[in-house]
Amino acid sequence: MEEYNPWWIGEIDPIYEEWLSSEVKWRPHVIEKFNFTPFSLHFFIGPRQVGKTTTIKILIHDLIRYRDPRSIFYYSCDEIADYRELGEVIDNYLSARREWGIRSSIIFLDEVTFVDEWYRAIKSRIDRGVLRNDVLVVTGSASLELVAGKEMFPGRRGHGRDIYMLPLSFSEYLLHFSGIKLIEAELTDIDYYMRKIEGNKLYAATISDMFMKYLETGGYPTPIKEYFTKGRVTYLSMRVLIDWLKTDWIKAGRSEGYMKEVISYILEAELTPVGWHTISKNTSISSPHTAREYVETLERLMVAKILYWISPSGKIDYRKAKKIIFTDPFIYKTLQAYTRTSVSISTIVEATVASHIARYKPTYYWRNKSEVDVVTLINGKPIGIEVKWTRKPKQRRRPFKTYTLDKNTIPLFLASLTG
Repeated sequence: MEEYNPWWIGEIDPIYEEWLSSEVKWRPHVIEKFNFTPFSLHFFIGPRQVGKTTTIKILIHDLIRYRDPRSIFYYSCDEIADYRELGEVIDNYLSARREWGIRSSIIFLDEVTFVDEWYRAIKSRIDRGVLRNDVLVVTGSASLELVAGKEMFPGRRGHGRDIYMLPLSFSEYLLHFSGIKLIEAELTDIDYYMRKIEGNKLYAATISDMFMKYLETGGYPTPIKEYFTKGRVTYLSMRVLIDWLKTDWIKAGRSEGYMKEVISYILEAELTPVGWHTISKNTSISSPHTAREYVETLERLMVAKILYWISPSGKIDYRKAKKIIFTDPFIYKTLQAYTRTSVSISTIVEATVASHIARYKPTYYWRNKSEVDVVTLINGKPIGIEVKWTRKPKQRRRPFKTYTLDKNTIPLFLASLTG
């Protein structure tokens, strides 16, 4: 256990030390969302390589400034097989801390979602009252598995909350790396939002330049550090991410070969709406149901997002063809290298706009004889966003209010977005 908790013997954690010494670093704003009032059961959710573990290590070194270091327990659950083994790890720590005279702890269980029935180990100990003076932080990169697990804790969360950590949004990217402070607004009133961001046009040149950098690095820490220290993103960054993704979808029971085919087809479709039958016909997967499972696995791992069709009245049709986007420019860069598939920058920009809006609002698309790239619900009403990176916008009648963004306004729109 001590190899996971070097602060018990007065040593600095190597991940925290690496963060401290990095030329390019930032303090994740998500840290401010944690509270450590017993009893709390927090769920800390985010995709692989987004910096969850580093965030935890920063939190831990904050906490040991005013707590007994032995009251902070961290364990990485990647290699734990099932809930019984997880229970033994927890019990071993609780037994040791009893001898140390520690009555209240903060316990971090990292990447718990692939531990078979992980929630059973925690639930039984909550029910027995052995964790009543503690704070538990459970992290995972497979969002639906963690969400499904947390449903096992009705009335057992205490002061706990769900805390999401996504790759840096473009507005966060600007805040950390441009040195300019922008006017920010929320998508609660689209007309107000479009007026509000006018004030940021003073920084249009800087915003556009930074957006091109963002398309290279996305919001992931490793490529960001490489870009701002070496001037480029290396293949190693992509290799690390794809290795983790392959590990996770194999753990989820998916074939690497089939997954590669599915990803290739999604990339080649370039945001053309597709159905599960279409994917199965164009890959070696024989069943539409299996094709759906593969895409939903990507969504659970928070690297893809399914956009469903929505009517002008706001009715969602889950049977119609779906748009499937990847959630970050660096994901596109990585998966293109993995599958040796080329994707246009227009596709990546449209997906980036859609994924950013999806952080704050339900997000869909509409198509009839024409198409609206992104549709979101604001105050229950569909609002359309057309994304035109290279083509000149065409004036078309839409069945609901639609705004068109071009190469000049896309960076400005994303730079101002918060929620």
